[in-house]
Amino acid sequence: MRGRKLLIFTLILIFVLTSFLFTGCKAKEQKLTKINFIETVHSIFYAPYYVAVNKGFFKEEGLQLEITTAQGSDKAATAVVSGQADIGLQGPETTVYVYKEGKQDYLVNFAQLTKKDGSFLVGKKPEPNFKWENLKGKKIIGGRPGGMPEMTLEYILKEHGINPKKDVNLVTNLQFTATAGAFMRSDADYVALFEPTASQVESEKGGYIVASVGAAGHDVPYTTFNARKSYIKEHPDIIQHFTNAVYKGMLYVQSHSSKQVAEDIKSFFPDTDIDIIAKVIDRYKSIDAWGTTPQMKPSDFDALQNVLLNAGEIDSKVDPNALIDNTFADKAVATIKK
Repeated sequence: MRGRKLLIFTLILIFVLTSFLFTGCKAKEQKLTKINFIETVHSIFYAPYYVAVNKGFFKEEGLQLEITTAQGSDKAATAVVSGQADIGLQGPETTVYVYKEGKQDYLVNFAQLTKKDGSFLVGKKPEPNFKWENLKGKKIIGGRPGGMPEMTLEYILKEHGINPKKDVNLVTNLQFTATAGAFMRSDADYVALFEPTASQVESEKGGYIVASVGAAGHDVPYTTFNARKSYIKEHPDIIQHFTNAVYKGMLYVQSHSSKQVAEDIKSFFPDTDIDIIAKVIDRYKSIDAWGTTPQMKPSDFDALQNVLLNAGEIDSKVDPNALIDNTFADKAVATIKK
């Protein structure tokens, strides 16, 4: 009888402890803070942040991202400014535009992801000896006027003695998602495409990558994470944890093979062949597209404003320090071990 009572007591104890542990785990899961996050487009160009999601770095920091895709930096910025999104990933040129509009609660960049243009020039035929000067007189499908891809392309053309308004036929009235198809169906000689689209077009023999726009350009804070000034002030812990997760993703990409990173982000690109994803990551690594830390350089931000001035999108520069807050990036670099 005593043995039976002991057995029953033991079973009850196990049940209670199991229930306690289960409840504790459940409570821990419920502590994740949901973040309404918006990305400009869906691209392998953002690989370090996708790694941070899939490797659980955001969850380690107590965050859960609710991700939406804007299909344009202007749309992403609008969502963040309006409060529809808490944090956005887009070109920081949008933060300059918002600031110049006189918004009191303007957007502030708190972490940088990429430092070069991520688009590639695709032509109708292979050009192993490609020169930018050869584009004179050609028809080129570019990006949206006022967007960084288009402005960077025009800036590079001018650096090579080509007037984008006179010396080439530059098409800029197509949707971002329609440019590849338009190129393959039209008489256009070239198109500027982001990955994985550029590599997919090449694999389908619809064109050939002839040059990297980023490699031909200058280092700039090309894609950054930003939020409203008020949101950063009210939620510094969230911004810090977010930046920590991004930095972990950046370190992971630096220390792992392109094949491994491709496998880690494959779920974000289910329709793209794993070998193409790995090739794209290799390509971005080769042009040093990703920053090694999330910190931003005011001098690089100034270079970005040179591109905006060149394009006629702004008539004067703003103080980079008004739109950059490296506090969180500095702390992430100082506290997270490589």
